[in-house]
Amino acid sequence: MAAAVERVVGEAPAGYTALAVKFGERQRSPHYLLVKEHQLREGAGTTHPPHRTLFVLNVPPYCTPGSLSRLFNRCGHVQSVDMCDKPGPGEKKEKLNSRFFNCKTVTGFRVAYVVFKKPAGVQAAKALSKEGPLLISAESHPVKTGIRKWIASYAASIVDQEELKAEVDAYMQDYDKKIEEEEAKAAKEEGVPDEEGWVKVTRRGRKPGLPRTEAANLRLLEREKQKRARKELLNFYAWQHRETKREHIAQLRKKFEEDKQRIALMRAQRKFRPY
Repeated sequence: MAAAVERVVGEAPAGYTALAVKFGERQRSPHYLLVKEHQLREGAGTTHPPHRTLFVLNVPPYCTPGSLSRLFNRCGHVQSVDMCDKPGPGEKKEKLNSRFFNCKTVTGFRVAYVVFKKPAGVQAAKALSKEGPLLISAESHPVKTGIRKWIASYAASIVDQEELKAEVDAYMQDYDKKIEEEEAKAAKEEGVPDEEGWVKVTRRGRKPGLPRTEAANLRLLEREKQKRARKELLNFYAWQHRETKREHIAQLRKKFEEDKQRIALMRAQRKFRPY
């Protein structure tokens, strides 16, 4: 992908069309977007429909979906623009509404899927290569680059405490509501047999029992197995265990007799001073 930046119009990779674009009127050298009609494999999802989706490579990190939508809107009505870090299956991703949590910083070039309302938009977008460098940035919707981009990123990194508090409160309200709904559903289903006649029994109290996950059960079984193995090695035979105890007691008695002789010798030499 990085090598494609050095190519000029007419030298795009096979199957791609190079579109020259500029993100500012003062920009001297154009930037090249590589586009082609998106091809779907058999059994793929329908998020990016065939014949109506334009696959775009070499998209800078500061180029937003709105910028691409305004660029290709001259070719036909743009239905949606989906930007990804790398090409992948057409699966819908869960949209994150938070401005403070799970925010991923884009650092590299990306790919985009531009979905038109009609198939003619894809061919019209590819025909833009015959025109001169297209200006993406406009006064009404500027694309911030260079020092303006870094200033905007720094300003966006400053957290508004009131806005953060409002988002956290809203999240906790939704969470409490979800817990209440689950508890109400569990209370309603308690004691009611299912289709096979089984009755679900739950543990209630101040500290309800938490179900063990499969990984926790495996770790517990492994610890029990290791503990059992160590015990079997130490007490392989009962007589070995008894002999070990006898040897330990004999060593203690021997040490006790040696200490008595040492104390008696020190008393004889008047060197024993216990206090």
